[in-house]
Amino acid sequence: MKLRPVLDVAAVRLHERAPDRVAAIHRCADVLEEIGAVHPAYREAMLDREWAMSTYVGEGVAIPHGLDMSRALVRRDSLAVLRFPDGIDWDGNPVTVCVAIAARGDGHVELLAALARILMDPLRAKALRESEDPASVVEMLQAEDDEP
Repeated sequence: MKLRPVLDVAAVRLHERAPDRVAAIHRCADVLEEIGAVHPAYREAMLDREWAMSTYVGEGVAIPHGLDMSRALVRRDSLAVLRFPDGIDWDGNPVTVCVAIAARGDGHVELLAALARILMDPLRAKALRESEDPASVVEMLQAEDDEP
């Protein structure tokens, strides 16, 4: 999954608020629906995935996404990046950024690898968590397309 075609600045929201991870996942689903990426039922698949296994990946980031069986609910491969400046308790871990994934195939594995490269670099992870500019978030993630 190349990031250039699946992440648009319209899907980057940097000033979100949520009292808990369930509300944060609902906000992620809202954005994926708003950009036309998923059927409304995908929201339940995202929650089901979270209850099956936490989507927290470290460095203040979670990657809410649906279960494999929910791929039919994905209209087009897409990402949404939501930042929660006040943070959210994610099953005992502090989360400030959610990268919501809607993928019809296995391309999300490439996305996870790109995200891992960002999170392994403390400066880029910090930049992702603290960015105030949606375009810079898109640029940072899309730059991973050019990595070997």
